[in-house]
Amino acid sequence: MRGRGHAPVNIALCKYWGKRDKELNLPVTSSLSMSMTGLGATTEIRPCAGTHDRITLNGQEVDPSQAFASRLSAYLHLFRPTGISFEVDTTSDVPVGAGLASSAAGFAAIVLALNDLFGWELDPPSLSILARLGSGSACRSIHSGFVEWQAGERADGMDSYATPLSEEWPELMIGWLPLSTDEKPISSREAMLRTVETSRLYTAWPEQVANDLAIIKQAITDHSLEALGPAVESNALAMHATMWAAWPPVNYWLPETLAVLQQVWKLRAEGLALYFTMDAGPNVKLIYQKQDQPTIRQAFPEIHI
Repeated sequence: MRGRGHAPVNIALCKYWGKRDKELNLPVTSSLSMSMTGLGATTEIRPCAGTHDRITLNGQEVDPSQAFASRLSAYLHLFRPTGISFEVDTTSDVPVGAGLASSAAGFAAIVLALNDLFGWELDPPSLSILARLGSGSACRSIHSGFVEWQAGERADGMDSYATPLSEEWPELMIGWLPLSTDEKPISSREAMLRTVETSRLYTAWPEQVANDLAIIKQAITDHSLEALGPAVESNALAMHATMWAAWPPVNYWLPETLAVLQQVWKLRAEGLALYFTMDAGPNVKLIYQKQDQPTIRQAFPEIHI
C-alpha cells in the first residue's frame, strides 16, 4: 500500500510575501506563478512500523532531528491515523532550502501522494488548500502553467487556494542561475514574519501587488514581454526592499547575485528583451522569449532552462 505524487516547481511572477494568518498560511495578497517544466518533486509514501517516520531525500535518509524531517513529520500529523508512522521517499530536482521553491513542489507532491495513498479523490481546490497548510506557495504547485493564488477573505481559509489560468505562452522562457545551493541562513517563513512585523516599507506592499498583478495578468493574455518584464522585475525588487528595511535586516543577496542583475541591466540597455525575478534566496531566474535563447545561453552558460 503506497501513494505517489509529482508536482512542479513554481516561480512567482507576482510574489507571495506576508501572512494574515501564520497557522493557516493565509496570505495578505494574491499572487501569480509560472511552472518550471521538468523541475519538481516526486514523493512516494507508505505506512510503516515504528514510532518515527522514516524520511529519505534524494536517496539519503534524513535524521529526524533535522529541520526538513521535523517539518514534514509535523505536517503528516495532520493526516496520520492513530499509531501509524510513514516511510516517505522524496526526490527533488532542485536544491532544498536555497530559494528555488523546493518546499512548494515538495508539499504539493506529498499532498498528491497522500491523496493517492488514502483514496481521497479530492478536487483541485481541496488539494491546493491542504498543500497551503504545509507551505503557502505549495498551493500553486498543485497545477502547472500560469497559476493564480487567490488570497481569499474568510478566516478559515477555505476561499484561499490556487487556480490555473487558461492562457498559454509557449515562447516565454524561464531559466535559473544556480549561484548557491547552500541552505538559506534564515527561512522564508521567519524572514516573512520579521518583514511584516518590523519593515516600514511593508505597508506599501499590498498596493504594489494589486497593481503588478493586474499588469502581469494582462501581459500574459497579450503575450507582451515588454509589459510583463518590468512588472515582474519591479515586484521582486520591491519584495527584497521590504526585507532590507526589516530589523534586523534580511538580505539573501550574494556579490554574484548583484553581478548577474547588473549584467541583465547591461544586456537590456543594449537591446535584449531580458528580465529577472528572485525569490527569498540568492539565485536569479531569467525571463525572456525563445527567440533569444542562443544569446541567453552565450551570456549565461550555466543557466538551467
